[in-house]
Amino acid sequence: MATAEDVVLEARGITKIFGNHTALKGVDISFRRGEVHALLGENGAGKSTLIKILTGAYTPDGGTIELEGQPVSFTTPQQAQALGIGTVYQEVNLLPNMTVSDNLFIGRQPSAFGMVNRSATDAMARTVLAQYGLDIDVRAELSTYSVAIQQIVAIARAVELSGKVLILDEPTASLDRHEVEKLFEIIRTLKARGLAIVFITHFLDQVFELSDRVTVLRNGFRVGSEPVSALDRTGLVRMMLGKDLVHHNNGPVDGEPDGGDVLMSVRQLGLTGSVLPLDLEIRKGEVVGVAGLLGSGRTEMARLMFGIDVADNGALHIDGESRVVRSAREAVSLGFGFCPEDRKADGIFGDLSVRENIVIAMQARLGWFRALNRDEQLEIAGNFIEALDIRTASAELPVKLLSGGNQQKVILARWLATDPRFLILDEPTRGIDVGAHAEIVRMISRLREDGLALVVISSELDEIVSYSSRVVVMRDRALVAELRGADITPSRIVQAIAGQGVENVA
Repeated sequence: MATAEDVVLEARGITKIFGNHTALKGVDISFRRGEVHALLGENGAGKSTLIKILTGAYTPDGGTIELEGQPVSFTTPQQAQALGIGTVYQEVNLLPNMTVSDNLFIGRQPSAFGMVNRSATDAMARTVLAQYGLDIDVRAELSTYSVAIQQIVAIARAVELSGKVLILDEPTASLDRHEVEKLFEIIRTLKARGLAIVFITHFLDQVFELSDRVTVLRNGFRVGSEPVSALDRTGLVRMMLGKDLVHHNNGPVDGEPDGGDVLMSVRQLGLTGSVLPLDLEIRKGEVVGVAGLLGSGRTEMARLMFGIDVADNGALHIDGESRVVRSAREAVSLGFGFCPEDRKADGIFGDLSVRENIVIAMQARLGWFRALNRDEQLEIAGNFIEALDIRTASAELPVKLLSGGNQQKVILARWLATDPRFLILDEPTRGIDVGAHAEIVRMISRLREDGLALVVISSELDEIVSYSSRVVVMRDRALVAELRGADITPSRIVQAIAGQGVENVA
């Protein structure tokens, strides 16, 4: 049984504020020797902020941190590392153009007469990597090896530098199953050596396979911390999504798609390492809701449909043609629109005006030989500002000065101005106020009634139930279930996400 002496790192009441946004709100968490502790949560839950505080990248605005019972305060990652806390990120943050041995010991290589002792450094590297079952040429550049080997080198470096707490941030995201098994062997070995291991992942199977304890964050709060043995998949999904699973379905209940003719058939569309081949039919005048945890493949599916990523398997069947969409420009020419999840990074052009943001996709579709003059642009922008109730002092105001909800409506206006026949919305209501949230939900229903075909990705289960004609569920990069009619409820969606006997409900 765990005791207070087993706790290596403990944080109490951690709070972090960015401007008007509170990212963490009094979070308590502890990590124990010889334990794998999974840290879970959707986008915006606070995982990254918490890890950055524990590793010295951020300074908390409230709360305390203790390492082996002693108060500590980090102002740089180097300080945290020197005291025993190491981190390995999904994107390996080593130096690919340097040798394996240099990456392991850079800044700490043995020297003789002021020169790095290469043979001694290489010998040390071989000894260290042998503990991880690696027998490789340590004098080769790191870039010559696979991502899996680079991950192991990064872990070995972090353990050599730190050796008390090892934080693994999405370490399996780019690995195949065999590589994941090898990595898990290494993690179990480090666990047996007494390291406290923090495991951040979106793959629930891996949580139950590897972890001893789970902590879930949601909207900056700690929802709970439980032994893995005390949870099942459905219970864990419920913690992450925060749903009481009580809902009255107002959607179609006859088991048939609430739409018209087939607009597009997705047949075995996939991309190696991103999305497993999937089939999906999309009809005019219906909303296909897409549910799944972060990392399930839901956004990746949308990116394939819109040509941001190019599929290496399967195709879209549209207008009697089989085609792979190879660019966003091609998608726009087909009458597609896409509102991305991260509107600030991928959606708005912050320094451009509301007017320019609204007309830019329409102008791209028309081509620059049919340039819209300023009066035409103002008329188009004015019509959508009025129709969507975009709250702006002027069409000439930089869009970055608008609220999140109004920015989202500007992006919607941009695509509606192109008169699309197919619209993809990825988390359209995330991070906006209650009023704008309700307006966008109503707008989705109106667009469906007007005959538009929509695919809407959302983590808000009550919301997705309210407007979807069908709901498809993604898990572990695969489409695993399709729900219709009376089966479109939060509880059925959670069961499908968790893999609890809801597969391909028709």
